[in-house]
Amino acid sequence: AGKPHANQDTRLNYRVIDLRTPANQAIFRVQSWIQITFREFLLLKGFLEIHTPKLLAGSSEGGSAVFRLDYKGQPACMAQSPQLHKQMAICGDFERVFEVGAVYRAEDSFTHRHLCEFIGLDVEMAIHKHYSEIMDVVGGAVSFLPQTLTITFAEGIQMLKEAGVEADPLGDLNTETERKLGQLVLEKYNTEFYIMHRYPSAVRPFYTMPCADDPNYSNSFDVFIRGEEIISGAQRVHDPEVLREQAIRFGIDVETIKTYIDSFRYGTPPHGGFGVGLERVVMLFCGLNNIRKTSLFPRDPLRLAP
Repeated sequence: AGKPHANQDTRLNYRVIDLRTPANQAIFRVQSWIQITFREFLLLKGFLEIHTPKLLAGSSEGGSAVFRLDYKGQPACMAQSPQLHKQMAICGDFERVFEVGAVYRAEDSFTHRHLCEFIGLDVEMAIHKHYSEIMDVVGGAVSFLPQTLTITFAEGIQMLKEAGVEADPLGDLNTETERKLGQLVLEKYNTEFYIMHRYPSAVRPFYTMPCADDPNYSNSFDVFIRGEEIISGAQRVHDPEVLREQAIRFGIDVETIKTYIDSFRYGTPPHGGFGVGLERVVMLFCGLNNIRKTSLFPRDPLRLAP
């Protein structure tokens, strides 16, 4: 109406009024339809929608970024993802499953793309020949191009090196480096949507399957839009003893995930999957500058209301 714009914190403090604007109405209509399209695609591909618990006895990802609480006198935490239970569903002979639900991350990330609570779109599936089958599903579920560009992590590192950007070949990429790589991919391949796979094992969760030809790398991938990661996925370890060893190496108390590890003792097919942050997808799809604009009532390290 020609009046000065309120800053973001003020808008979020009065979110009910803020949501009345045409732009915000449009953002959440886009969000709604992305969920609908995601569900419809997977259902047509033979996936079953499931719902997993959000209260766990132990961490689902490892590390310290977990919300801990007292559960009737027992230590518990909020699920950082549905990872463990969607794998257990595969163990239970559900060959293809997915979930749309809240996940919780306690990390103190004061960035434009992190939230402490967000909606995860998660997929898990049996693998028949190669983990590229998972990437094929990604290309269909998040369809921007007739054919999705796929490069290896080593190829990405080489592109950065040739552009004069230093990056650890066995480390992870930071936000700045990801954006630079996104620019290089756009210049070379004329696309802002691509998959990069064979990430270093050291930067992936404990349940990630190492590459058969080089254990320094893993059967894992990330998906990028406009230079930012929106999807992370991988083949999982389905050998209980290897899984136990890797959990210990990652500092996870194996007793808290004993039922998860034991699930694999009854036999399970090779499998893998991926997770998508809904709010981040909407932010990048709409070309917005902050993920809080795509969360109805955002929760970040400082915000617990309204």
